[in-house]
Amino acid sequence: MSAEARLKELGIVLPPAPKPQANYVPCRLIGNMLYLSGQGPRDESGRPLAGKVPTEVSVEQAYQHARMVGLGLLAVARDALGSLDRIEAVVKLLGLVNGTSDFGEHPKVINGCSDLLVEVLGERGRHARSAMGMGSLPNRITVEIEAIMAVKA
Repeated sequence: MSAEARLKELGIVLPPAPKPQANYVPCRLIGNMLYLSGQGPRDESGRPLAGKVPTEVSVEQAYQHARMVGLGLLAVARDALGSLDRIEAVVKLLGLVNGTSDFGEHPKVINGCSDLLVEVLGERGRHARSAMGMGSLPNRITVEIEAIMAVKA
């Protein structure tokens, strides 16, 4: 099934692609590789979702934040490619979690994004991944995730 059809089947509407907050581009297409800049979660009004995991934001809430970021990554990919059906494979994710110094469940948080990509793209959404903890992230966001995707010509 195509990724675009799968989105419709799941009732998922992608948000508008987020605009860069500094001096960078949302993505860069080089040959058949699409490099997506890191994104953080935002509420409906565009306000960053912030807090330390797990003391200010639960693991379950942070999982949902990572899922939101996944939707944003897909929105940028669609803008760049015209269709998610051009994604051949999600190659790699780098997921950063704004966690307390003793927090160790980073993979559970970043699974929010990983699970979404597999849900929408099927086997093409399976990827290599790093999930790391950080002492802080821009605007105190809970998670930041970047992606690398292989693209069909």
